[in-house]
Amino acid sequence: MIKGRVKGKIWSSRHVETLPGGALLEVEVEGGSRLIAFDPLGCDTDEAVLITQGSVAAAYFAGRAAPVDALIIGSIDETNEK
Repeated sequence: MIKGRVKGKIWSSRHVETLPGGALLEVEVEGGSRLIAFDPLGCDTDEAVLITQGSVAAAYFAGRAAPVDALIIGSIDETNEK
């Protein structure tokens, strides 16, 4: 799993038919690099998330050949306690 932070939404008015309904989010991961992840959870900008990639991400869509390589699988609960 990869920990990251949502930086914004990616809008796509045209895409392949097998892409499921949901949001595509730009996520910043450790080291400052960014990736695009499919979001079935409805995460918001600046939210901390967990991501899985590769065949595990694609297997989430049982019975469909979804072209998804990065999938948000969790929203990390954060507190401001010090």
